[in-house]
Amino acid sequence: MRYLHTMVRIQDVDASLHFYCDLLGLREMRRVDNDKGRFTLIFLAAPHDEVRSSSERAPELELTWNWDPETYSGGRNFGHLAYETDDIYALCQRLMDDGVVINRPPRDGHMAFVKSPDGISIELLQKGEALAPAEPWSSMENQGSW
Repeated sequence: MRYLHTMVRIQDVDASLHFYCDLLGLREMRRVDNDKGRFTLIFLAAPHDEVRSSSERAPELELTWNWDPETYSGGRNFGHLAYETDDIYALCQRLMDDGVVINRPPRDGHMAFVKSPDGISIELLQKGEALAPAEPWSSMENQGSW
């Protein structure tokens, strides 16, 4: 397993980039605008992590700006931790066998979400190409919110 990124929701792109980039010294590595989902993802890396971020897309800080105004309370501005895994199905099965609820099953062979015992959302991403859909995952519905 490999650490990828931490996601934080932001309300003001300019103020956030000023803080993270101008003041802390992080560098913007890439930006993704999603018209359908109405959000922008901005990936930042520390100067010493730029080479790894460029080649491996990790370790990074993901700033998520939702285009529609929303007030975040109760820690909602913190999104999730993300880890890449060699076999998303095997990892999810091991977690489920130990009683962990798979909040967003890996139906697509690419992504799943689980929660830590403290309620922290953990995104699991398949390394490389998505695995072919497989049971029981491909027919599972969401078991909870992520």
